[in-house]
Parts: sequence; C-alpha cells; structure tokens
Amino acid sequence: MKVDEVERYARHIVLREIGGAGQQKLLSAKLLCIGAGGLGSAALMYLAAAGVGTLGIVDDDVVSLSNLQRQVLHDTASIGLLKTDSAVASIGRINPGVRVVAHAKRLKPENAEEIVKGYDLVLDGSDNFDTRYLVNQTCVDLKIPLISAAMSQWEGQIGLYDPANGGPCYQCVFPKRPAAGLAPSCAEAGIMGALAGVMGAMMAAEAIKVITGAGQVLRGEMLIYDALYGEMRKLVTSVNLDCKSCKSTLGG
Repeated sequence: MKVDEVERYARHIVLREIGGAGQQKLLSAKLLCIGAGGLGSAALMYLAAAGVGTLGIVDDDVVSLSNLQRQVLHDTASIGLLKTDSAVASIGRINPGVRVVAHAKRLKPENAEEIVKGYDLVLDGSDNFDTRYLVNQTCVDLKIPLISAAMSQWEGQIGLYDPANGGPCYQCVFPKRPAAGLAPSCAEAGIMGALAGVMGAMMAAEAIKVITGAGQVLRGEMLIYDALYGEMRKLVTSVNLDCKSCKSTLGG
C-alpha cells in the first residue's frame, strides 16, 4: 500500500475488523453496479471513497432533471449526459485511484454474462423485475454473490443473495414478479430522496463486509427500513429447493 493510500484509508485501517489486510482486499476488489441511479449513486460514491480497486457500472440512461432529487452522483451540469459518463467524472473527483469501467448499455440476456464475468461481487440497483431476475440468474450461473436492494416511497429493503455459499438466490425469495400495479415505479408512486442515500449506503456497507470478511453479512436475511416511522426490521429468507433459477446450483 502506498503512503498516500495509508493516509486516505487510515480510518478503515484502524478498524480491527478491516485493518491493512482488509483494505488491501478492497483495493484489489472488482465490483459491478447495475444502475447509476438512486441506489447506485450512494453505493458507488462510498465504494469509491472506500478504495475499491475496480468499479464497473452498467446503465444506458441519461441524466434528467427529475433524477437530481435523489441521484447525488449527478448534478445540474450533468443533465443530458450518459449516467455512466457522469459517474466516471464524479468518481474521479472522489478518488482518482479507482479504476472505473463504464458499460453504457442495457443489460440483456445476450450480453449479461460477458459484462458480469470477472467481477467479485455484483450490486443490483435496477428499478425493474426483468433486470433483477436477469442479474440474479447471471450471478447464479457465474457463482458471484449479489447484493440487491429496492425502494419505494418511504421504504427500502436489501439482502445478499449467494446460493454458491448456502444462501438463497433472489428468485428463491421473490419467485414471481408482482401483479400489475402492485409494484409501481418511483415516477408513479414517488420516492423520498434521502431514502436512496440510506439504501445505497447500506449496499456499500454490505459490499465492504463481503469483500473484507468483517462482521455478519445479510446472507439468508432481508433488512427492511421504514424511513417514515424510523423503523428497521429483519426477515429470515431461505433457499427454495424448487427455485427454477438456482435449483441446478443446489444439486436439484
């Protein structure tokens, strides 16, 4: 570790759960974030600040004015830019030592494996079930742990989906997409802007634990945060032996 890195990451290094060895793991890690929107903004900023060596970003959208209420990776001057380009610039200002790989495209069945392979961990901050199921299946196939979060209005949830290490996959917990109208988009239902920061920061914290081995991760658990009433609770999640996504992984 270089002298300036020791100073930059000093507050991590003095944590006994991370230390120099853990920080070195972060510096060597390769993380992929699906989406540079509300969840991805806070997650990417904190992961860049934490010194994650390589951050991949998948997003084909451009920055719009309505994004800025919650997507703090971008600013007014970024309106009209590709979110990946805006993210690269912001991350460079936060920590020029981080390598950023921009995938300015939509994740599709024909490109998902090519994009995802080679990363140590995937964070899914997408806003639709098609992408969530595709990310999950790709991570299952490649045996890469997945941190997935979602939010609506005042409430968010996050979990670690890792069937290769004994936990459920995303589709074990959410076997079917909600019926039409039951899971409206942020544009339809609204979203309290700071909730994106809370949940995105939780994704970054969970990623730091997964990479360094610190603490207890959310494998087999879902954390739910209700910002309106200031409440937090955990649910236990379990492997579905009939899950069509990870059944083969489980030997079914």
